[in-house]
Amino acid sequence: MGKLIRLELFNFKSYKGHHTLLFGDSYFTSIIGPNGSGKSNSMDAISFVLGIKSSHLRSSHLRDLVYRGRVLRTSTINGDGSATAKTNGYTNGNAGTDLEDSQNGMQQSQSERNDPKSAWVMAVYEDDAGDELLWKRTITNQGVSEYRINNHVVTAQQYNEALEAENILIKARNFLVFQGDVEAIASQSPRDLTKLIEQISGSLEYKAEYERLKESQEQTAEHQNYNLNRRRGINSEIKQYQEQKKEADNYAKKADERDQAIVTHILWKLFHFQRVMEESGREIQKHQEELKESRRGVEKYERGLDDAKKDQAKVGRDVSKVERNIKRKEKDIEEKENGLVPIDEKISISNKNIKRYSTRLAEITKERDTQSSTVDKLKKGLKEVEKAEKKWEDEWKKRAKNEGRVLSEADLEEYRNLKAEVNKRTSANQIKVDNLTRERKTDEEMVNSLKSKVESTEWQVQKLEGEMNDIKERKDTIGTQNRQIAKEIDAKKKEYTAMTSERLRTAQKQTELDEKLQEVLNKLIEADDGQRQSEKERRMKETISTLKRIFPGVRGRISELCKPKLKKYGDAVSTVLGRHFDAVVVDNEKTAKDCIQYLRDQRSGQGTFIPLDTIQVKAVNSNLKGMHRGVRVAIDTIEYDNSVERAMSYACGNAVVCDDLATAKYMCYEKGVEAKAVTLDGTVIHKGGLMTGGRGPGQQNARRWEDAEVENLQKLKDKLLADIAALPRGHRRGTEEETLQGELTGLEQQSSYTREELQGLERNLASKKKELEFVRHQLDEVKPKYEEKSQNLRSLRDNQKEFQDAVSEVEDKVFADFCRRLSYDDIRAYEAQQGSLQQEGAQRRLEFTMQKSKLENQLSFETQRLESTNDRIKILENQAQQDQHLISDLEAEKETMQNELDTLNAEIDQLKEQLEEVKTRYNKRAEKVAEQRREVQKRSKHVEGTLKAVTGLEAEIQRNAAGRYALLRRCKLEDIDIPLAEGSRNLDQLPIDELLQADPDMMDVDEDTNAGQMQPPAVQDYGIEIDFDNLDDDLKENSEDKVEEDLQEKISTLGSELDKMAPNMRAIERLEGVESRLKGTEKDFEDARKAAKKAKDDFQEVKEQRFELFNKAFSHISEQIGQVYKDLTRSVGFPMGGQAYLDMEDSDEPYLDGIKYHAMPPFKRFRDMEHLSGGEKTMAALALLFAVHSYQPSPFFVLDEVDAALDNTNVAKIANYIREHAGPGMQFIVISLKTGLFQGSEALVGIYRDQAANSSKALTLDLRKYL
Repeated sequence: MGKLIRLELFNFKSYKGHHTLLFGDSYFTSIIGPNGSGKSNSMDAISFVLGIKSSHLRSSHLRDLVYRGRVLRTSTINGDGSATAKTNGYTNGNAGTDLEDSQNGMQQSQSERNDPKSAWVMAVYEDDAGDELLWKRTITNQGVSEYRINNHVVTAQQYNEALEAENILIKARNFLVFQGDVEAIASQSPRDLTKLIEQISGSLEYKAEYERLKESQEQTAEHQNYNLNRRRGINSEIKQYQEQKKEADNYAKKADERDQAIVTHILWKLFHFQRVMEESGREIQKHQEELKESRRGVEKYERGLDDAKKDQAKVGRDVSKVERNIKRKEKDIEEKENGLVPIDEKISISNKNIKRYSTRLAEITKERDTQSSTVDKLKKGLKEVEKAEKKWEDEWKKRAKNEGRVLSEADLEEYRNLKAEVNKRTSANQIKVDNLTRERKTDEEMVNSLKSKVESTEWQVQKLEGEMNDIKERKDTIGTQNRQIAKEIDAKKKEYTAMTSERLRTAQKQTELDEKLQEVLNKLIEADDGQRQSEKERRMKETISTLKRIFPGVRGRISELCKPKLKKYGDAVSTVLGRHFDAVVVDNEKTAKDCIQYLRDQRSGQGTFIPLDTIQVKAVNSNLKGMHRGVRVAIDTIEYDNSVERAMSYACGNAVVCDDLATAKYMCYEKGVEAKAVTLDGTVIHKGGLMTGGRGPGQQNARRWEDAEVENLQKLKDKLLADIAALPRGHRRGTEEETLQGELTGLEQQSSYTREELQGLERNLASKKKELEFVRHQLDEVKPKYEEKSQNLRSLRDNQKEFQDAVSEVEDKVFADFCRRLSYDDIRAYEAQQGSLQQEGAQRRLEFTMQKSKLENQLSFETQRLESTNDRIKILENQAQQDQHLISDLEAEKETMQNELDTLNAEIDQLKEQLEEVKTRYNKRAEKVAEQRREVQKRSKHVEGTLKAVTGLEAEIQRNAAGRYALLRRCKLEDIDIPLAEGSRNLDQLPIDELLQADPDMMDVDEDTNAGQMQPPAVQDYGIEIDFDNLDDDLKENSEDKVEEDLQEKISTLGSELDKMAPNMRAIERLEGVESRLKGTEKDFEDARKAAKKAKDDFQEVKEQRFELFNKAFSHISEQIGQVYKDLTRSVGFPMGGQAYLDMEDSDEPYLDGIKYHAMPPFKRFRDMEHLSGGEKTMAALALLFAVHSYQPSPFFVLDEVDAALDNTNVAKIANYIREHAGPGMQFIVISLKTGLFQGSEALVGIYRDQAANSSKALTLDLRKYL
């Protein structure tokens, strides 16, 4: 074999321009380089030049293989050496060097970058003779490929043929292992491994021809069987028709005898029909003469009856008119009464409102009285204070006059002089003291006034707070009462709802249970026929149970051991099983004999037994399966245990189950299938062509499989009855609900009253709250002023005291002698004596002023409250007055409507009296009509009797005429030849679609009602007259039923004999047709046999070729896989290595099934491939790849990073294996990043990235020089 010397690339993927990867004479070359340098692109280059599709080259289109564009400085290098640009955190680009700048306008077209338009790869190969072959493949940026061999353009097919000539198989890819293929091979399924071996062996090329010839063989075999069945069927028909011809001759003789008996019977009946019609006609003529006289007497009374009826009808119309008036008045009364209902309701509501207003008025009036009493008390108190003030003024004036001390004029003069001296010395301080005194007095008056206001306001606040507390307590009490009522209402509602829900739930539950019970009962009624077991069936079950207990080998009846897979198969399966339905299955013949002997001894009847060990079972015809979509082999439609399969096969035989009768006919008559065909409804077409239908014991047997279902229905029925009985009875629930509803209504009214009272209290509380807020606001305004003025007053007093002390010091000096002489401690004591009375009077006046102010404020507040209360009373009185007016209006309206009702009732009473009078007249007229009718009936009784007799005779004539017509019609339809009289019409002229009709030749005349003449009915005889000469006289004279029974019995006997014979009357002509058809069938069968033999021979030839190719490759790979795996897994510690082998799932046609690959690493037990570790899977996959490659090996083997999942130990084993097997005929080119692999190679091809040139480049190093 040759070897690959070098690889030349031009503008291929990351290789810009022309590059050469030199392998030289090395048989173990490693391609190495850092990630992103483009070493994997060299693998793509080898694959590309050797014709591998683009889907395996990590590119979606071949045009992506052409070198493209520049790389930005911000680009990143991919694992394959291509570049991807980054912009704003997003990467743009693809798996070549096609880079894009996005979103910032830096995108360049190909014309701007001057990208190359094409790329090529050339592999230089040296064959065994030392000649070089140049394989070159070019691709343009449009995706167009060109192939060249030694610089000559060739087609893709020629290119592939040239590679296959050097054992480089592109389809099998026996020279490449891509990155990731090892893992895929390790985890592939058995069928995938079979497909791989088929590709390697070349047997895959025969797959299409194999499948085509196999289908052809099956079709020709089916056609041959079809013609064979046709020929057998025709032979059977010939034999059958020959027997039927003899039966037909005997049948014809019996048929003549039966026809003569039928003619005799018909003549006998026709004769007596005609005799009865003639006798009845004479009797009718006689009765008609009698009727003439009787009718003349009846007509007089009939006229009187008509007059009486007219009078009665006239009075009846008057009765109807009065009754309509009464109904109209009653309708008006009903409308008026309905109109009274809302008026009564409004009156009731208004009365309730007035009652509520009265209660509220009483409460507010009580409150007003309290307030009025308070106002009176305040007024009285104010008068008492004023009276006390006046009394004190009088007393104070008398006291001041009695207690004052009088000085002499000299002392007074001295006092004035000294006082002037003091004023002169303390004029400034005195002025200040006077000013401060005036200010103090003014402030004291203001402080006292403010104090009075504060105290009055605080009193109002306390009073309002007390009232609000009372209102709140009342509100809380009513609220508690309202909540209690609400709770009671909720409880009652819940109780009422629960009671209603329970009643409805119980009713609904009972309805549901009744419906379910009715449904179950209907199902039980439907299943009753199949479930009503006879005494014989019951005894049979007991006998089978006893046999099972005594003899362990008894399995049970066929019907108990199998069950239809689907319910629709029930009738069909029971029909197929037929007489075997109740057969008993036993283990062996001895058990069957013991069971038979037991039945004899116990006299328990008979039974059929099927011993599993000796029963003769014919294999099911495999051709029946899949012949038609609507056809299934009978044994495939039942479920059974495998232990009784022989018994089921024996019972079912070759019977087939068809979806419908048309399918069954198609299978039996057109396809010629020799099998019993049974439809889903139980219709059977037997092997001989006979058809059986209708309902038979098979359908009853089918119901036995429904025993469990019927038992479940019985249990369900008992459960439903128990549930219905357990339901509570609701006969007293209506009264309880009405009682609860009444209680609820009362509670809701009480709740409404309390809510209204609560609303009134809330309004009162809101009013009090506003008053309180207003008073507090006044207090908040006055109190700070009072405190401020009080503080100012204290400050003023302090200032006044300072200046007063200064003045007092001067006074003490000036008035010292004066005071000693008059025995006063100081001058102020003298002045105090004179001024204490004035001061005391001022203090008392201030107290009276404050008390009067307080009482006036309280009086003003209470007066305002009283006015507000009076306003509220006035509003309530107005509302009550409005409701009272409304009640008066409603009462007036009610009275008006009541008067109208009284008027209407009076009118109805009058109409009823009028109706009674009219009815009395009507009854008199009715009595007169009845009397006239009795007279007519009395005189018409004889006429009616005569008419009844005539009618009976006419009916007799019609019956006999109809019987005569029916017999004649039957003779015409059934072609019965009866003798006719001379001149009679033929039976062909008898109409068969018409009823019995009168004589068409008879003239139509108007009926004369006064004549009383009735004509006998004329019956149409259609001009047919029967010749009764051949009828025996005995038959003419005797018309008893016994004669007809004898005639019928004779006909039935002959008919029964004919029915039993059932010959085929067309057997002769069909026999001739079948014999001629047999000749054509013989020719078709022979042609089909030859075609089937030829198709079988052709198929066997292709099958042998495919098997030989596949088996040759499998045998070689199976032999090599064990040694290769041992070599790969051998080590110093495990010199024997591991074990690996291939296992066929189908040894006859292995390519139709899977091939399992088993590998056991050294000193490890057997495990499935998926349970091995990653390294163990890789070693096993490599062993398989090397073994596959050894069959029709290519001159070189390219491996792309197959050691990625291996540790250093296994990498070393791979390196040793490659180094040992590398040599002439086996060149290894390995792409790897692991030192343990490429350091043992003969040559290295280094791939690196030249950033300046924006291209991948290669260097070659021969390591053999350094060994």
